[in-house]
Amino acid sequence: MDPEDVNGAASSIAAITALVESSSPACGRVTVVAVDGPSGSGKSTIAAALGAHLHAPVVHVDDIYPGWDGLAEAVFLVTSQVLEPLARGEHAAYRRWDWMRTRWGAAVPVPPTDLLVLEGVGSSVRPAGDLAAVRVWVEADRDIRFARGMARDGETYRPHWERWARQEADLFAADGTRDRAHLVIDTTPA
Repeated sequence: MDPEDVNGAASSIAAITALVESSSPACGRVTVVAVDGPSGSGKSTIAAALGAHLHAPVVHVDDIYPGWDGLAEAVFLVTSQVLEPLARGEHAAYRRWDWMRTRWGAAVPVPPTDLLVLEGVGSSVRPAGDLAAVRVWVEADRDIRFARGMARDGETYRPHWERWARQEADLFAADGTRDRAHLVIDTTPA
């Protein structure tokens, strides 16, 4: 998805930036901005623009999901491997999931930073969400999200879409993720 496809992309980045500027770190001395929402909603586009605007590294939770059934587990992995070490002032690194080989790959260090953008489904779900100073929920109509997912990932993703969508719905409902967001952004084209 192009940044132009995001309704009000510039105003969304400005709104998130204002929240960051008025927030206090919740992860030790690191201010974490979690960009969450269902697949295909535009999280990656917003997170990339935000990271560039704020000169902040972006960690993609997509790299941490342990396969197609690992959504809920990834919340605890990103918390224990990235957020908790940062909160303690330690170096952080996470194991990257190798989607082609369906196994863990190399460790990826997270650079020392005062500001981190954490992007992906589940990035603001508790306990990770408790360490985020700013929680952004990105959404779009289901048909739009599905079309974006197919355009991005190709037909290989189609068999997994419903299975993943059920995990998203269950995880978000149990956590109340959207309701706890500081900002909700709808990327459905007008």
